[in-house]
Amino acid sequence: MNIHINQRVFDLHDAATVTEALAAFGAKLPFAVALNGQFVARGEHATKTLAAGDRLDVVSPVAGG
Repeated sequence: MNIHINQRVFDLHDAATVTEALAAFGAKLPFAVALNGQFVARGEHATKTLAAGDRLDVVSPVAGG
């Protein structure tokens, strides 16, 4: 199935989890994740399954002043 992570298409197996998608994306801590616009708590990453066409947004904090 295809999903979008930060506007890039990734091909994952059916019912892949957020954790698996983040590994395919190469996400490095720290980051926050939204699935189809809804925040996903870190404790839910391993159990939250994805469906074809889902959109993940991975956002890292930016330091500045």
